[in-house]
Amino acid sequence: MRSLLRTPQVRDPALYRDISLVCAAGGVVGVSFGAISVAGGLPVWVPVVMSLVVYAGAAQFSAVGILLAGGGPFAAAATGLLLNTRNAAFSLAVADLLGPGRTARFVGAHLVTDETVAFALAQSDPVRRRVAFWVSGLGLFAVWNVCVLAGALAGTALGDTATYGLDAAFPAVLAALVLPALRERPPVRRAALLGAVVALAATPVTPTGVPVLLALAGLVVWRTSAGAVDGSAT
Repeated sequence: MRSLLRTPQVRDPALYRDISLVCAAGGVVGVSFGAISVAGGLPVWVPVVMSLVVYAGAAQFSAVGILLAGGGPFAAAATGLLLNTRNAAFSLAVADLLGPGRTARFVGAHLVTDETVAFALAQSDPVRRRVAFWVSGLGLFAVWNVCVLAGALAGTALGDTATYGLDAAFPAVLAALVLPALRERPPVRRAALLGAVVALAATPVTPTGVPVLLALAGLVVWRTSAGAVDGSAT
């Protein structure tokens, strides 16, 4: 980690600007999550501890939604685990960015999210990808947990958080981050298109969270394209 902090990419203003935007969007969603949880009747410690230990925005929202709807802890945990299965594929994509040592891999695995993976893979070289993953991962983790606590303490004072469109902030920033990769890499663009089509088709007929998992079918296209490139190179 020390050698990583000495790389020139760490002092790249553009990188910090983009990370700041993602953290700001994550903070807004974190406030929303904390406020929704407490306004629905959960004690403050539930969203706070969940954010520290689970640290998975979509899974947390789904689990809290089930709890507030009267579902049991088992159903909430099962739903969260189902949504987080996509992180297994994400972890493979950034496994080489975590660095050596058990501590680095343990901490890095906890920081694997949709946003950190997208941020890392959008970079142009291995060193920049590693810097982007760690800086965005640590920044997002800190901002998310602070803002979840703030939202939970605010409770019902914010009113209906849905009226502010807070749930749209994070997806919008994430889309902006991946657009360069979609423009510059045709295999990635084809994989994303297939995944989007599958997810949209599955949304009306499958439970919440399942379309995201089915969208991973796009990885088949990406893998096939990557294999074809490797084969032509040899």
